[in-house]
Amino acid sequence: MTTRAGGRSAGPFTSFNLSRGVGDDPGAVTANRARIVRELGLSGLVFLTQVHGTGVAVLREPPRARPGTGGVAADVPDTDAVVTDVPLLGIAVLAADCVPVLLGDPVAGVVGAAHAGRVGAASGVLDAVVGEMAALGAEPGRLEVLLGPAVCGRCYEVPAAMRAEVEAVLPGSASTTRTGTAGLDLRAGLTRRLAALGVTKVGTDPRCTIEDPDLFSHRREGRCGRQAAITWLDPRGARDGAAGAAR
Repeated sequence: MTTRAGGRSAGPFTSFNLSRGVGDDPGAVTANRARIVRELGLSGLVFLTQVHGTGVAVLREPPRARPGTGGVAADVPDTDAVVTDVPLLGIAVLAADCVPVLLGDPVAGVVGAAHAGRVGAASGVLDAVVGEMAALGAEPGRLEVLLGPAVCGRCYEVPAAMRAEVEAVLPGSASTTRTGTAGLDLRAGLTRRLAALGVTKVGTDPRCTIEDPDLFSHRREGRCGRQAAITWLDPRGARDGAAGAAR
């Protein structure tokens, strides 16, 4: 997981914004993304144009990097999850309150990343990405999953009717905020959904984006940048096919 520190962006995007869709200087975003490729030693890096849906891109070969981007490919359009078995190809999802999800099967040599906001989580984006990983040989029982920092159930206030609607399709999501109002804990609901899919090796980054000033939060700030969750297959690790994650 990246944080908001260490980049070239300015103003409300200070300083490691990685999104091209929030109004930041494109040159600063390109420099920030290129730094990830350089410092992690990746062969390339792929981001998505996220639409709060369930579409999954499956990458079986490295996409061509855009000239002058330091190894960063063009964003995959209208997609909220990505899967690959290409070594050293970084795949990333952006978030600033939604749940970024990283998945990996180190035996099959398959990794995935998903953007799970309220709409996508309730619509089944995790089902979709786990299904595509299985098509490449991954097994749910071997998957290792990280749920990244997101707005927590104590801070994510929603109308009571919305809480009931999400709870009906993503059980375990309903929560109560610190002020006693209806809320959502998407990471709790996603953990339960993963268990239903046979995925039990699930870790959760405890940080709340609203509470942690080192992270971007759309609900706290309005106009702001986006941090990224990044994963890749690293054959340089202790065993072939080992999955890596930036934290």
